Amino acid sequence: MKKASFLMIIGPLFLLGLFAFPLWNIMLGAPQYPEPLGMNIHISGIQGVSEFDLQNIDGLNHYIGMKTIPKPGEMWEFDIFPMVIIGMIALGVLIGLLGFFGKVGFKWFLGWFLLMSILGVLGMYDFNEWLTDYGSNLDPHAIIKVINEDGTPMTYKPPLFGNQKMLNFDVTSLPHTGAYMMFLGMTLTLVASYLGWKSKSSAEKQESKEAVAA
Repeated sequence: MKKASFLMIIGPLFLLGLFAFPLWNIMLGAPQYPEPLGMNIHISGIQGVSEFDLQNIDGLNHYIGMKTIPKPGEMWEFDIFPMVIIGMIALGVLIGLLGFFGKVGFKWFLGWFLLMSILGVLGMYDFNEWLTDYGSNLDPHAIIKVINEDGTPMTYKPPLFGNQKMLNFDVTSLPHTGAYMMFLGMTLTLVASYLGWKSKSSAEKQESKEAVAA
């Protein structure tokens, strides 16, 4: 159980990577931009991949009526997400320490993993909702209006995951280093749950054998 508990302590600490590295990345490439424009989405704000990327993206978006890229104070998520991550790290480490001293079992490890998974799904849902609003809620007085073949306004929602053609831009949206560190940490806690279950099962079998022998 001590090996499982050690992994349970280490796993949540990988979430600290979310404070140092981007969670997600969106790149926009077009013939007129030899160097693609990019946004790095952190849990506390959005930064350009290069110095003037956000400024250039906002300039392009202005012509089709898209909102400017939000600053940290303009989205509640940038205030709440860091606190949620810190809370989950502290909770995970505490559970691991309690497991190390035999106060809790593997079900607590699994519970942390499931809770973090639910929070991750909710976070991705919220991110997708923001992308939908960002790309669909356009200014009706925009300089350029592009419509679909059926006459409806075209949406400029970037993909949540993968690549998509948007006018003359190729838009790619993929996880970044912070997300991979989070996935690795969560995987370690899942392994910890399995090892804890296996350790408990072995102990119960040993107790059964001893009881029969007695």
